[in-house]
Amino acid sequence: MKKDSKIYIAGHTGMVGSATWRALKDNGYTNLIGRRSAELDLRDQLSVYEFVSKENPDCIINAAARVGGILANNEYPYQFLMENLQIQNNLIDAAHQNGIKKFIFLGSSCIYPKLAPQPLKEEYLLTAPLEPTNEWYAIAKIAGVKACQAIRKQYKKDFVSLMPTNLYGLFDNFDLQTSHVLPAMIRKFHDAKLNNNADVILWGSGTPMREFLHVDDMARSVLFAVENVLPEYLYNVGTGTDITIKDLAETVQSIVGHQGNIVWDTSKPDGTPRKLMDSSKLNELGWQPEISLNQGITLTYQWFLENQNNFKEVHI
Repeated sequence: MKKDSKIYIAGHTGMVGSATWRALKDNGYTNLIGRRSAELDLRDQLSVYEFVSKENPDCIINAAARVGGILANNEYPYQFLMENLQIQNNLIDAAHQNGIKKFIFLGSSCIYPKLAPQPLKEEYLLTAPLEPTNEWYAIAKIAGVKACQAIRKQYKKDFVSLMPTNLYGLFDNFDLQTSHVLPAMIRKFHDAKLNNNADVILWGSGTPMREFLHVDDMARSVLFAVENVLPEYLYNVGTGTDITIKDLAETVQSIVGHQGNIVWDTSKPDGTPRKLMDSSKLNELGWQPEISLNQGITLTYQWFLENQNNFKEVHI
């Protein structure tokens, strides 16, 4: 890509999309385009085809998705399956039909089997059953990965998929009904701190292990994919280290300054026991994460404090 190449970022106002926009802009890219959902409904096939045909971007980055944590995935399986299929299929096929040469598809580590060997390697895809609590989202994302692989195989186009581990950071979703674990913890500990350091109730046992990547590091991986022709169709994007949910909770509690107790509700599901990504393929090509977990949580909490009055509660 040249610095004036037209790059369309689908989902440019979301956490990943906005971080990608910042990363590209900070690195001199001057022709970025985006559309809000009110301007372009990515679930509408005709609208997507007309938009891509008219704008004819040099590259499309798909950072748009219906996302959420265990609760949201469990409560709304149809929306998580169907809306993600609609969004990505419309974008992928519109890109193909209009001769777009480069497409970067963003997914999630949940595409891998629940009990796959650790750390997760790209070749473990479709080797065993998925985690039941988010299989709907995972199946949609697997379909996107395979669609990009098929186009790459059949038409020799530069369609590549990046699968990040658990992301967090600026513009995260802090709605307790739909958020992921780390932003949910920040919100819970902050609210409890203001409520006389009330107890914080967290789901599960605290024993599962999770890996977390700051969204700015993820954005740098997208920038890396924009600026290079990657030789394979699928790459994991993570830090290579993980932490128990219990240790994560205590870290967030310390950074937020909450002085109360943590209560684990073991009647609630833990989810996958462990999800550590093997990101060595992308590391060997030249991408490396830069932000430590403590630094990243501190930055995220600072952003939360500065923007908490602007949050919109999101309900499906």
